[in-house]
Amino acid sequence: MKISVINYKLQLALLFILISWITFTVFWNSTKLWSALNLSISFHYWNNSTNSLFPKTPLIPLKSLTETELRIKEIMEKLDQQIPPRPFDHVNTTTSAAHSTASILNPRDTYCRGDQLDILLEMRDHLGHRKQYGGDFLRARMSSPALMAGASGKVTDFNNGTYLISFTLFWEGQVSLSLLLIHPSEGVSALWRARNQGYNKIIFRGKFVNGTSHVFTECGLTLNSSAELCEYLDNRDQEAFYCVKPQHMPCEALTHMTTQNREVSYLTDRENSLFHRSKVGVEIMKDGKHIDVAKCNKSEKIEEKCQVGMKPPVPGGYTLRGRWITTFCNQIQFDTIKMNDCLKGKLIYLLGDSTLRQWIYHLPKVVKTLQFFDLHETGLFKKHLLLDAKRHTLIQWKKHSLPFLTFQLYSLIDHNYIPREIDLLSGDKNTAVVITFGQHFRPFPIDVFIRRAIGVRKAIERLFLRSQTTKVIIKTENIREMHIETERYGDFHGYIQYLIMKDIFKDLNVGIIDAWDMTIAYGTNNVHPPDQVIGNQINMFLNYIC
Repeated sequence: MKISVINYKLQLALLFILISWITFTVFWNSTKLWSALNLSISFHYWNNSTNSLFPKTPLIPLKSLTETELRIKEIMEKLDQQIPPRPFDHVNTTTSAAHSTASILNPRDTYCRGDQLDILLEMRDHLGHRKQYGGDFLRARMSSPALMAGASGKVTDFNNGTYLISFTLFWEGQVSLSLLLIHPSEGVSALWRARNQGYNKIIFRGKFVNGTSHVFTECGLTLNSSAELCEYLDNRDQEAFYCVKPQHMPCEALTHMTTQNREVSYLTDRENSLFHRSKVGVEIMKDGKHIDVAKCNKSEKIEEKCQVGMKPPVPGGYTLRGRWITTFCNQIQFDTIKMNDCLKGKLIYLLGDSTLRQWIYHLPKVVKTLQFFDLHETGLFKKHLLLDAKRHTLIQWKKHSLPFLTFQLYSLIDHNYIPREIDLLSGDKNTAVVITFGQHFRPFPIDVFIRRAIGVRKAIERLFLRSQTTKVIIKTENIREMHIETERYGDFHGYIQYLIMKDIFKDLNVGIIDAWDMTIAYGTNNVHPPDQVIGNQINMFLNYIC
């Protein structure tokens, strides 16, 4: 009797263990399944939560995160080596445009079209002493205003205070040479340190809406706050954004954003003195050098058509009579008829900032059959949609996601990072994607930009797995106003991002519209260049897709 009771208890214990194991297994698998589903339906691909200042442990394999972080570290270490600290005790020991000398090597009375003209530049400080290191931010340009012609020059830094400036003489006539000292190397070093020192140069204010009531709270890429926070995380691409959680409203109630500049500087007074208006973009070429260029019966014809995968040299083209002419491929000039034929049946997605929004405003001026479709959204930064139902053409512009900087209130509904937008496209031979970003990233540490660029590259690689025939075009940044707030928005920051973009996308089968090179050639110095420049950017795009 005692033995049978013991056996009975053992059977009950085994049964209890078996039931517990089954319950745990089902619960664990269902939890994993729900986690997977939750990733795909989260608010704007973001994960909302509170009570943490830091991103959650990523729900991605550690290897992927390590690869991204290692790539960011590698790029930043390279840049730190190229832009070392250059402390100075007095402005007189910094680079001086007035005391530096530029000498044409092997000068001639007349040059031939297609020749290369080289200039040796020797930099000196304000006391006339030779500089012993490089790193000055220079801009070389040649132009013939009467011909509406211009091109950038190539700058080679020997890192000893001397530079080689190379111009290719693309057209005949009288040509003016310009060499600007945008910032001395000491200013460049200060800007690099200041950029990477803090995230708080911009104030973000998020609008939360609940029925008829709304409230604004502080937001940002990072927040130093003891308040309860909403976290908006893209776990896969390791993107993060935060807002102070409003009382009595959920994190999902965030609908709009606005920004303004914060009065903060990481530059010392002595460093700031280098960026006075009179010291930015100073001409080094004394008395405006002019040279005469003759035709000399030279002619070069490029046979290969422009196509994605080509890597433009520097310079990659020039302007003549207002038209952009490429130097590395045979470019077609698209008139209205050719544009209509090219765009027929095309789905075109423009993803980026307002410099790309200019395209969607320009196109209906030229192609009259393209009409805006009202999506019942408001504001300059709403999604824009052009349609030509007869020709089955769709062209859409969407702003890139945060950081997006404007004092105007803009919607966060239907608002994704560029990699997520690319992931939504199936792609085919009649689909084209144009991507640009950078201007809105200039006030933030460079790792923010590098991370986004890596995420975009990975999304393009995924797109090419689905469809190798989809055309992807990268438009680099435009140069902008010379005397804008240098620490926050200056072109030095844009130039570093330009170099990073070229490095990250160099071996992808994408088309490059080198807007940096193009806007130097046009000499626009405006973040939003005129229609003539926009038209030529679009013409280059059409050469890639048709």
